[in-house]
Amino acid sequence: MIVIASYYGLFAVMSGSVQVLALESIAIVAFLAASIAGFKRSLWLVVVALATHGVFDFVHGQLIANPGVPLWWPIFCLAYDVVAAAYLAWLLSRSKVRAASR
Repeated sequence: MIVIASYYGLFAVMSGSVQVLALESIAIVAFLAASIAGFKRSLWLVVVALATHGVFDFVHGQLIANPGVPLWWPIFCLAYDVVAAAYLAWLLSRSKVRAASR
């Protein structure tokens, strides 16, 4: 989740816009916090963060005009996020992975 969220920052750096990087950093920090909380408390928070990032990918272009983002990236990332969230949820529901640290 942390790496996934950082890609939009990379695209902002590639675009050369400090303003876009600042806007992307807000989202990056939010997903970073959700990821850390999820690994410390419950991986179900990571499932929610992944699904939320998928929604973010869907509306990203309307929220932040980042010229460094490849045209195909948002839909690719959306698909990955949704599949990863579903797979992690499946693993957690089947007790293949512990949801909370002990």
